[in-house]
Amino acid sequence: MLSMVVAPRRSEPVVLHNADVPHDAASTMKVAVLAAVHRSGLDLDARIPVVNDFRSVTGGGYRNSPEWDSDALPWERIGGLASVRWLAGRMVTHSSNLATNLCLARVGQAAVDRVWRRAGATVSGSPRGIEDYAGRDAGAHNRVSARDLVRLLDSLEPEVLALLEHNVHRVDLAAGLPPGTRLAGKNGWFPGLRHSAAVVYPADAAPYVLAVCYTGPLANGRAAGDPAARLLARISAGVWRRRHALAGGGL
Repeated sequence: MLSMVVAPRRSEPVVLHNADVPHDAASTMKVAVLAAVHRSGLDLDARIPVVNDFRSVTGGGYRNSPEWDSDALPWERIGGLASVRWLAGRMVTHSSNLATNLCLARVGQAAVDRVWRRAGATVSGSPRGIEDYAGRDAGAHNRVSARDLVRLLDSLEPEVLALLEHNVHRVDLAAGLPPGTRLAGKNGWFPGLRHSAAVVYPADAAPYVLAVCYTGPLANGRAAGDPAARLLARISAGVWRRRHALAGGGL
């Protein structure tokens, strides 16, 4: 299943393809957690314990697995302290699962739900932490749609959106753009799934938002070397070639 939405920045979409089909969120849900952290009123420079022990939505406990995490650095701080700001940054720049659950535990699930509702999401939600398999088995599914990812990016404060410009995983939508093109986005992947959503800032055209969600056999679950990532890059390149038509409502 391939879903796609293309829209001029903070404007109505000009391309809608399976826009409201729900997909497993993977790491795209980290954008909602990031927004919740920055809207929480927490002292972002407060240092909190780095632990690997989280409460499931079912009431039990669960842990993250370092083998499924794309960021080793937070794991090196287990037993120590790290600032909320640093953890939130690693969550979106290096897609740290451990940092995500630490941030989520700090702000609470309700705060993340408010982010989705404020964005106007109709399909998406993040009712559980990453690797809360008991919660998943009990029916708590992190879901996104391509349209809701566009809505989410459009709802972010400028300083929050700017943090997404430092995402180091530039193998899907970013790979379809000319080198050096500015974009702010987040991707997510595991076997059977590859999603990416970003605000793209061409130097010669108005900014636009592109969200692509793919669920299917092309996605091998690798951070790099994923055929599904190459598919998303080709889609991104095609939208880029038509960037001047977007402001007029065409593609």
